[in-house]
Amino acid sequence: MPKLATWLREKDEKWFQPFFAKHPEIEICNARDEKVDPANVHGLLLTGGSDIASQFLKQPVPDPGVLEKDVNPVRDRWEFAAVDQALARGLPILAICKGMQLFNVALGGTLKLDIPGHKLPEQKDHDVQTLRSDSKATHKFERVNSSHHQAVDSLGRKIEVESWCANDDIIEQIRLRDYPFALGVQYHPERGKIYDSLFEDFFSRLKDDR
Repeated sequence: MPKLATWLREKDEKWFQPFFAKHPEIEICNARDEKVDPANVHGLLLTGGSDIASQFLKQPVPDPGVLEKDVNPVRDRWEFAAVDQALARGLPILAICKGMQLFNVALGGTLKLDIPGHKLPEQKDHDVQTLRSDSKATHKFERVNSSHHQAVDSLGRKIEVESWCANDDIIEQIRLRDYPFALGVQYHPERGKIYDSLFEDFFSRLKDDR
């Protein structure tokens, strides 16, 4: 049985469950609830969450007040180690929202630590963004549900941009070049009904190689 490693918050479980339910053959290993060794899994799902703790960032933090108060260094440490293990083994990786930011940082990239206006009620209430995508992108969506106050700034090693927000050029989708499957999305595909193809592509790549 293929095993999928993740760190999934309790409040996010309801969003992912419909996608997991379609694949009972995959064992979901949630590091929030149990000890999960990334060396013994077949794929990595990096989900949304609070900001990355400052000690893991590859850049100065001039104003620590821009970071959310509920950072979780324990989770961050596990996820950075999991990324290293997954990359070393060539495992499929899907990184969502904070997960995309963490993936970029793990490869040496930096973040926009606080995007002006992205914490305002109008951004949270009207979180549908129009995208423009690279012609080589496998998964293309015209509009996505993206609400966030941080974003990818400088790209990590071998990371390429697949999609940008059409209004402000914020990076919304990335891929790792010359790698079987490592995709990062700033939006939340678990919260919509148009993203089945993305999840199916990811899940199809999880193979029990024993």
